[in-house]
Amino acid sequence: MKRPVFASRADLRRLGITVSNSTLLRWEARGRFPRRVRMAGTSVAWLLSEIDEWVAARSAEREHTHYAEF
Repeated sequence: MKRPVFASRADLRRLGITVSNSTLLRWEARGRFPRRVRMAGTSVAWLLSEIDEWVAARSAEREHTHYAEF
């Protein structure tokens, strides 16, 4: 069985996910971002595999969605 790999808030920033914590919380509550895992106390992380899937879905989404017309 493969062990889970966790991503910290700093890891998210390195991946280019630079939104505020309140935005992440709002996205998570609406099901628009993977839910965090409480590690200990106030320390949280995300499953890297879920973050990778989320990034891939955003990439695929742009194939069929036009956000702005010029």
